[in-house]
Amino acid sequence: MDKKPKINKVLFLQCFPLWGCGSGTYTRELATEINKAKKIKTAIVCPESKEKHAGVKIYPLELPFPVAFTGHPDWPVCRLYKDLTPKEISQVFNFFLRSVIRAVDDFHPDLIHVQHISLLLWVANFIKALYGINFIVTSHGTGILTASEKKIFIASSQDALRRVKKIVAVSGDTKSWLLRVFGKEFSHKTRIIPGGIYLENFPPERKIRIINKKYKLKGKKVVLFSGKLTPQKGVFYLINAANDIKGDIYILGDGPEKKNLEDLTYKLKLENVHFLGYMGDEKKEELEEFYYRADVFVAPSVWDEPLGLVILEAMAGKTPVIATRKGGIPLAVKDGINGLLVRPKNSRQITEACNKLLENDELRKKLGDTARQTVEKKFTWKKTAQKYIRIYKKAYTNGNNKKRKNGKKTSSKQKKKKPSSLFRIFKLKKRAF
Repeated sequence: MDKKPKINKVLFLQCFPLWGCGSGTYTRELATEINKAKKIKTAIVCPESKEKHAGVKIYPLELPFPVAFTGHPDWPVCRLYKDLTPKEISQVFNFFLRSVIRAVDDFHPDLIHVQHISLLLWVANFIKALYGINFIVTSHGTGILTASEKKIFIASSQDALRRVKKIVAVSGDTKSWLLRVFGKEFSHKTRIIPGGIYLENFPPERKIRIINKKYKLKGKKVVLFSGKLTPQKGVFYLINAANDIKGDIYILGDGPEKKNLEDLTYKLKLENVHFLGYMGDEKKEELEEFYYRADVFVAPSVWDEPLGLVILEAMAGKTPVIATRKGGIPLAVKDGINGLLVRPKNSRQITEACNKLLENDELRKKLGDTARQTVEKKFTWKKTAQKYIRIYKKAYTNGNNKKRKNGKKTSSKQKKKKPSSLFRIFKLKKRAF
């Protein structure tokens, strides 16, 4: 009897750097956690300068120009996918294809794990046709947003989704949105797996060594926002509420909306709003200290985004979260239990919720402690990785990648034979791209 084929290598495809956005963090931490088990090796194709991260090999993803769904702090000036012409979309696809082929030929993955329903999903579909490598996709939401704004992204994505082995949505709302945009036919192969955190990076208690002195926080009540500064994040409504909030508001992040938000702060003559910029890997310790030091964390999102990892990180630091009842946020934030929920685009409710917690130390501590317990029970990368490993095994063995002849598996000699590069198959040369 043939032994069940074993999956050894998974190649992640990510169109953004591994720091500075939720899906980048999701990719980085998930690949790292799976690699830790030492049963499945992982590698990542992404626009990242590092050759390795925590033992995970990094393959460079080439770009003709910086391009994002809603913006990225590492790319202050970048194009948006929804604004690309058909010629530019083809150009980006060709750069992506060339990069992924190089990684596939070097890493020889058993399975490909794509992040976002967009161009890299099309690439994985193409690789499947030529190399026979199965693939799955995780939908983070912004790829769906772009497809809903620019319909030409839908058809090619639908074609890939019909061949994908499993679709993972990071929240229930993301799944519902996905099915509305791409079709209910994909419901049977879609499941929900939110992200998580590394508890070892977030101990129950932490000393504040840097930020109190550096940012003059001593004696202040701190209201925190961390994330990309885009219209969808709703920071406008937090700033609009700032004048009546009995604390100082610290905004950590960068993005296309930053200038408008700074102008609004100046127009309203606010002295309690502070923009500290994007805190990347080099300021990781400062960022984590802010999660512990903050009295409340505000996530005023105005769109159905997935559960933001920054929310989980704040909760791990025992900081209660004030958030809108949007997207995947209610998966973690329970009103009156570990945080407070407010209506989107409602500055008055943001003010009331902030002041309620800032003025009540006992309530704030109670919600913060429960927030920590919520993360410990439900939202760790170890739990997330275990769920994905089960999916990987099924995706690999269900119509597995090994070619068959007369209903039998190929010989070991045949298995070692790798498919020729697409460049050789189609005689594509670099100048063709």
